[in-house]
Amino acid sequence: MAGAGLIPPHGGTLINRIETGGKSGAYTGSDPSLVLTERQQCDLEMIAIGGMSPLTGFCNEQDYNSICEKMTLADGTVWPFPITCAVDQATADGIKEGAKLALLDDGRRLLGYLTVEQKYPHDKAKQAAACFGTTETEHPGVKVLMDEGDVCLAGPIEVVCAKYDADFEDFRLTPEKTRARFQELGWRTAVGFQTRNPIHRAHEHLTKCALEICDGLLIHPLIGQTKPGDIPPDVRMNCYKTLIENYYVKSRTVLAVLPAAMRYAGPREAILHAILRQNYGCSHFIVGRDHAGVGKYYGTYDAQKIFDTLPENGLKITTLNFEHSSWCKTCEAMVSDKTCPHGPEVKVFLSGTKVREMLAAGQKPPMEFSRPEVAEILINSMK
Repeated sequence: MAGAGLIPPHGGTLINRIETGGKSGAYTGSDPSLVLTERQQCDLEMIAIGGMSPLTGFCNEQDYNSICEKMTLADGTVWPFPITCAVDQATADGIKEGAKLALLDDGRRLLGYLTVEQKYPHDKAKQAAACFGTTETEHPGVKVLMDEGDVCLAGPIEVVCAKYDADFEDFRLTPEKTRARFQELGWRTAVGFQTRNPIHRAHEHLTKCALEICDGLLIHPLIGQTKPGDIPPDVRMNCYKTLIENYYVKSRTVLAVLPAAMRYAGPREAILHAILRQNYGCSHFIVGRDHAGVGKYYGTYDAQKIFDTLPENGLKITTLNFEHSSWCKTCEAMVSDKTCPHGPEVKVFLSGTKVREMLAAGQKPPMEFSRPEVAEILINSMK
């Protein structure tokens, strides 16, 4: 069920590629097999549970080229990123089109099957330029892409186990389950908040501003593949739970994890994140400063502007655009340039580097920047 009364999934149907009752565990079958990369495992799970609706498998060549060139699937449905199963040439040579390919995790446990309908060249330079805006391998998303294989395998999937030994089982809610939870709470509208960092006071401010518009808030941290140096998911989850316990209305807040891979692709990834949250039942989605960006690759508000380029019927979800927020000592409140006339000399703004230096030294950032309970968790994690 998509959830009566809630926003429809992207493409109109919530996909489910989980085959209940299928044999799982160590793979002992006779079909050809493939151990998926970390990113491919994340994508497989997201397709299987409906997070990437309307996809039912890995993209074919027609969709691949359309996504790169037009930011749509071949049928015109908005889609910003090719979701591919890329392998090296030698592996591809050993797989026939029409074959049923067993997909395995790192422990060679069976995740599911891919019916290989097509093999085609992986044009990584084209994809990097179109989706990341750069071919530089200093970009972490481009680096992962360039390390992938040169041949893409396309076709539908059937999954017997989306994830073995899954972390945060109580918070690993599928789109069907988040939709059911929203209905239990009586929400007709929900705003999704994407994060891969602990929530500081500026984030708290914009989520609570969004709650004045919507019935509820989905705090939806990404826990799939990230880049080295990002704060580990277990530390972040402790921060989120502590913050919700002390500073959010519990009947208006749901915490669930998003098992997707981070691509650090700025504007195009903002569209992908919005689509994922629409599938999870969110009617609104927060897009802030440099959403999904990295380094100096994207403009401060490029991820907001790209939604203006989509066709009128491209997405059902509504984006809520927020400017950079900080604490103003004169206003004695969280503010942005839209709401505060005062200069930077009275603003509390700390860079991520400065905050990490303070935490590593056992110093709490000022409470205008971070709640003390959250700072304590981060300090302890660094010891």
